[in-house]
Amino acid sequence: MSARVDTAIERPGNGVLHDIAYLARRYPLGVGGAVIMLVFVFAAVFADWVAPLDPFTTNPRASLAPPSGVHLMGADMMGRDVFSRMIHGARISLAVALGATFLGSGFGAALGLASGYVGGWFDLLVQRLAEVMQSLPLLVMALVITASLGPSLPNTIIAIAIPLIPNVARVIRSNVLSLREMPFVEAAKATGMSEWRVAIIHVMPNTLAPLIVLATAQLGSTILTEASLSFLGLGVPEPWPSWGRMLSESAAEYVRTAPWLVIFPGLAISLVVFGTNLLGDALRDALDPRERD
Repeated sequence: MSARVDTAIERPGNGVLHDIAYLARRYPLGVGGAVIMLVFVFAAVFADWVAPLDPFTTNPRASLAPPSGVHLMGADMMGRDVFSRMIHGARISLAVALGATFLGSGFGAALGLASGYVGGWFDLLVQRLAEVMQSLPLLVMALVITASLGPSLPNTIIAIAIPLIPNVARVIRSNVLSLREMPFVEAAKATGMSEWRVAIIHVMPNTLAPLIVLATAQLGSTILTEASLSFLGLGVPEPWPSWGRMLSESAAEYVRTAPWLVIFPGLAISLVVFGTNLLGDALRDALDPRERD
């Protein structure tokens, strides 16, 4: 009797709440990462209402003011509220990270699908190009592209998205190579479907699971890359707040006299990357058939 009860408890129920409770029990770290991400996404979406002060307003009297009731995280050298700039910086940093991840993953998935399914000279050309692009680190390629295009929000998204394309393309290609030999693909071809219709309707949906896991895992690296570009002055330009730019403005000169200018942006970057890594690991385990009971 007890064995039956235990089995019923471990299996997910029919409702959404039961499914959430089941996932929370099985992947507690993944749920923790999702909560961290939801907090930052909420702050980014509702930054205009959550931020207590205008992030662009300067106040010379509050220059380098320590954390207090007025300035919860202190003020920077220009008297701008650090807490308000942190919240609005979440909007910029997450917008760049999500935009670059979706753009790079979308183009990479389409290229990997075509490369793996078509094969031949097209596959050979795509793979050699991907190897050349992967020979350079993500940050180096992003630096070169941003320096060529100029610092702006759209250019930063493009500069980070382009180096992501070969990584996604190669993962999707390897998945497509195994899927195109499956019996359901052969059955679809036998019904008279065209090659591209088979690829889009039957092959592409089966690549979504690894694509979701890969995109989530790359989200953390895009946030770090955006912070690095902003730290070097090649990311989102002033006066828009960015966590990396906040570090670049204060890390060298005020790290001893006003450590809150370095601690809070660095902590935000670390938390977001930590949350995305936890969520990505949980999604990989949840979507991997070999991990299922």
